[in-house]
Amino acid sequence: AVDGIANWRDLMEAAAQVRGYLGVSPSAYGDACLVMGRETASIVIACILQRAQHINSAGGYLRVLTEKARAGQFSVGPMLMAALKAHGSTSRMTG
Repeated sequence: AVDGIANWRDLMEAAAQVRGYLGVSPSAYGDACLVMGRETASIVIACILQRAQHINSAGGYLRVLTEKARAGQFSVGPMLMAALKAHGSTSRMTG
């Protein structure tokens, strides 16, 4: 984001732009937003961006996560915590 990310709206706008950079189709992102909600889908896109070098197909990965969410088998919490832990951010969260 040009001016940083200060709120959910900023994150959702950035995710919508980044999805193209990652090669995620509009339909895959739209489906994720419908199934997970826009906020969660935006978090997932941010996590995928952080690990993009380790993911062969960001769009395919998002579709798999979307199907898991549709079946009630996906929660963004563990994904987010893993991303925070990988960047040493959890110590700031826990005080």
